Parts: sequence; C-alpha cells; structure tokens
Amino acid sequence: MQHDTYIRRCLDLAEKGSGYTAPNPLVGAVLVYDNRIIGEGYHAHYGERHAEVACFENVASSDKIFIPESTLYVSLEPCAHQGKTPPCADRIVQEGIKNVVVCQADPFAAVNGRGFEILRSNGVTVTENILAEEGRWQNRRFLCFHEKKRPYITLKWAETTQGFFAPLNRSRWQISNKQTQQLTHKWRTEESAIMVGTRTALHDNPQLNARYWNGKQPLRIVLDRALTLPESHHLLDGSIPTWIINERKEKVLDKTQYIQLSFDENLLTALLSLLYQKNILSLLVEGGAQLIQSLIDAALWDEARIFSAPSELQEGIVAPSLRQSIEIANHQIGNNSLNIFCHSQNSYNIPHSTRNKNK
Repeated sequence: MQHDTYIRRCLDLAEKGSGYTAPNPLVGAVLVYDNRIIGEGYHAHYGERHAEVACFENVASSDKIFIPESTLYVSLEPCAHQGKTPPCADRIVQEGIKNVVVCQADPFAAVNGRGFEILRSNGVTVTENILAEEGRWQNRRFLCFHEKKRPYITLKWAETTQGFFAPLNRSRWQISNKQTQQLTHKWRTEESAIMVGTRTALHDNPQLNARYWNGKQPLRIVLDRALTLPESHHLLDGSIPTWIINERKEKVLDKTQYIQLSFDENLLTALLSLLYQKNILSLLVEGGAQLIQSLIDAALWDEARIFSAPSELQEGIVAPSLRQSIEIANHQIGNNSLNIFCHSQNSYNIPHSTRNKNK
C-alpha cells in the first residue's frame, strides 16, 4: 500500500507538466526516507531537468545525508541516454540509491529497459509495475506515439441532442456554452497540434488557439487541397505556427508552412506519418464532420470528446458516428453534456475501472 501511495504522488506531480513536456513524457519522482518524503520533483518543460534530477535537487541540505538510504519512486523508467539532459539512471547510481520503485517501463527505443538494466547492474533493486494502468493512461500520448508510430488522436465535436453537427447551410451555430468553450481551450494547451478540414476553416474562420486558458499554443493544421482559404482568415494570420496541407505548393512564410501531400486514399496515413517524423506527440481534431468520420472509419482515433445540448435546429448535417467505442466518462456542464469515449481496440489506454461501459 505504501508503494501505491508514493507512486500516486508521483503521478500527481507528473500531471503538473501537462502540455509542456512533449515530445517527452510526463514524469514525477518522490524520494522517501523512513516513511518521510524528503524530496519531490517532476519534468516541468521539454529540455529542462528531468523528474529524478529535480527530486534530488529539491532535498533539503539537512536531509541530503539520507539520500543513499532512501527509496526513489518514479512514474516512468529512468532514462538511459544522453539527450538534452544526462541519463537519469546514471544520476540515481551516483546518488547511491539502492531501491527504486517504478510505475511503468518506457517504450522509447533509447530507453526501453536500458534504464532498469543500468540500475540493476549497479546493485539497485528495482520494483516495477506499481499502478501501471494509471501510469499508462496518464502517458497515453507518449505511449501511443512510440508504440503505434503516430500521434495520439483525440476527436472533439459538439452536436445537438437530435444528432446534428451544424445547419445544412453550414452557418456558424454555437452549441457549446462558455464553460465548455473554456474547457476546450484548456484541452488545446494539452495537445501538440490541432486540426480542421477545409469547410470548417472556410465557414467558421476559427483561430484554433487557446485564448481562454493559459498554456502552450498548439501547432495549427488545416487541410486545404486547392488553397481556397482567403488571406483574411485567422489561420493565415501568421500568429501561431501553422501547416497548410495542400496539393499545390511547398512554401514557408514566417510561421506558416505550406506542405504538399496527395489528397488520395492515403492522405491521413501520410499526414500522420509526417507528424510522427516531426515529433508531434498528439493531435486534437475539431472538425469538420467529414474529416472526423474519415478518421473514425479508418480506425485512426484514440479518444473522442463529444458535447451535446438541446437546440431548436430541426435539420442539419448529421454528426459523426463512433464505432468500436467504450464510454469512459460523462459529465454535465451547464446545459451541455460531455461524453468521453476511447477506441475499444486501444484497451491499454483505458483505466480498468472504466471498462464496464460499452457502446
């Protein structure tokens, strides 16, 4: 039970880095001596010190003498390679730690068991898989990226309780309320990229930024096959790094990059492959209905977040229809309902306690 308690604290600490560590994972660490936490740390920003190092450096001077006699708890296997920072496994050995308890292994090719190997070969006792399911859920973006070689894909849309996505004339129709708008902007700060299709970009003229929540702005992506977006639209304002996926040209204009891909049956696969090559860990897709349904039909999605609310709209564009989905959560936010689903084939992403709801 003590292992569970301290690993859960590691997971809580790791969450503080949400939205800032990609393409690195979320990691938290806790150092315990004689049932007392003497150090805590987490990976706060990509390129900065890792959780284990932060934990050691946060130990009070009066407690540093106890470090070799302490147990280190960490939510992910310590790294074993020289990246932007030195290997954490080496630092643990240097500190004289004899016991390490870990939530889960790291599938990244440069680690993938090597961190454990370094520790054990230096006499460190390693205990694995404590609350591993919770850890995999927290780092589902990182794990999907390395295990499936593509970004973690979250679909998000709003629909009326009658199942309509938008009016037939595609005029802008606000279904979400102020609270759900703010929540959506929070979600944007947690993902590496956000994408919409041509019609959504043309008719809604979205900014695709996080205006209502403090955090990192995601890369904006729009599919615009024939380059039909007018220069006056927000997506071409140069304010945020933006990819225009098209069939006509390759060009870079300040923060706007035109990327040429063939709009054939392999478009989505090619785009996801490109995102993987560019270290884009996760992708939030906010429209339109056709693009979202294409991803659903191709089984290229991991999570779906659907807002619904009563509306006077009597006819309209039918909302996307999920397949192979498991409902994992539902919430009422004002007059909006939020239902969250995971793809049933991506079962490693789903916490055990939520696997009892099927659709």
